[in-house]
Amino acid sequence: MTELPVKIQITDFNLRYSDGTESLRHITLPIYEHQINVLFGPGGGGKSSLLRAINRLNDLVDVEKQTGKILLDGEDIYAVGYDVIALRRRVGMVFARPVPLPMTIYENITYALELAGERDRMVLDGAVERCLTQAALWEEVYERLHSPAYALSGGQQQRLCLARSLALEPEVIMLDEPTSGLDPISTAKVEITLQRLKETYTIIIVPHSVQQAARVADWGAFFLQGELVEQGPGRELFLSPQDKRTEDYITGRFG
Repeated sequence: MTELPVKIQITDFNLRYSDGTESLRHITLPIYEHQINVLFGPGGGGKSSLLRAINRLNDLVDVEKQTGKILLDGEDIYAVGYDVIALRRRVGMVFARPVPLPMTIYENITYALELAGERDRMVLDGAVERCLTQAALWEEVYERLHSPAYALSGGQQQRLCLARSLALEPEVIMLDEPTSGLDPISTAKVEITLQRLKETYTIIIVPHSVQQAARVADWGAFFLQGELVEQGPGRELFLSPQDKRTEDYITGRFG
């Protein structure tokens, strides 16, 4: 596992918010290319803060102190002059609650492309089919692309948001509890979709349960109160954790 290419390298990363909340302490973690990298642990452990740091959404909140490095393909994303807009195109984000744009299914996919200047209808049509197919939604919606996106079920809306994040062809897709509000069937569809997507993209996910973490993790990292307690190949981490705190969480003794 350690011989896999590293897409993102996080080194001694620390983050404290202006209200005094210390969210992350001394985090050193590789994010492996074309793998499902799972960040798991109890709520408030800093997992979502780390996701926001990776595509610099933390720039939009009050951060008192931030130190350490996050390298994307060897480049420091916090270096002076680094192109944040380009970073967010390369590192897409899907949130826990699906929020389709108040447009048609088709327009949800093409919106970002049109903002970027794309006007060729054949290109836009191709992107819609590609993204919806990758998100395992095409077969369910191809006959109603010009219907309102809000008419989709919750599980379909989440896959639409995933498809929307693929429109700009990112290299990394981050998902923050993307199935927390979904039924088991929709959850399974999203998980199967992620297994397919990792062939093309690097996946980072904060799962909504330890069971989901165990199901999808190629590489796992256990967070507790801002500390990275343990990390390793998914199967090894969940079958034979080395730290008692990890074992206690996985076996349901707390959390």
